[in-house]
Amino acid sequence: MSGHSKWATIKHKKGAQDKARGKLFAKLIRQVEVAAREGGGDQDANATLRTMFQKARDASVPMDTIDRAIKRGTGELEGVRYEPVTYEAYAPSGVAVIIETLTDNRNRTGSDIRAIFSKNGGSMAEPGAVAWQFERKGVILVPKKSSGAEISEDDIMLAALEAGAEDVGDSGDSWEVTTAPGEMAAVRDALEAAGIGFDSADITLLATNTVPLDNESDAKKVLRLVDLLEEHDDVQNVYANFDIPDSILELVEA
Repeated sequence: MSGHSKWATIKHKKGAQDKARGKLFAKLIRQVEVAAREGGGDQDANATLRTMFQKARDASVPMDTIDRAIKRGTGELEGVRYEPVTYEAYAPSGVAVIIETLTDNRNRTGSDIRAIFSKNGGSMAEPGAVAWQFERKGVILVPKKSSGAEISEDDIMLAALEAGAEDVGDSGDSWEVTTAPGEMAAVRDALEAAGIGFDSADITLLATNTVPLDNESDAKKVLRLVDLLEEHDDVQNVYANFDIPDSILELVEA
């Protein structure tokens, strides 16, 4: 599990308890709306919408809020029209970063993203300069302990691999199940059917090679930039290929 994935997991566990919850709701609602607009409002026929719907429900977004977002996406209700824009850039220490946004004003969003990088030791990159260093995967994180019971790697593999998972790896307190994007829903359903709970299930970008950040100063610079990006209202996802040792992450988290 990469340092970026660990950092995202740390923040995911804290997120439900702080002010980020409201901002998370807004971003998930926007993702649902765009998925419905691009692929229709039928979850059975729109895999992206099905994934976004489940993400919103996992975060406890109310059903009526999700329904309204779908209707705005399909045109049944009026709303602001958002478009997806992806940016590629480099953080300090040569860390590759991909930023996925949904915006109603790409000039404003682009200017804001550039300003964040220029003020924090990073730089924008040309399209394609960074993307080749990542691959899109489904990732499901399963806690090793649930309700006091141990969940073994064999338990996970039995359910997940038969449903189409590519790999099961050890990521500290969790098992990390990796799938092709199109197989994640089936693997998730198989784990649920086997009575195996999970902390998160998402389509994400995984780095194919990583940049080690072995000292606290470099780690703080990169993580501050990532946090600033994620705080922007238009930013939906931030992916980076840094790898920070657990000992450094603990210092930063403290």
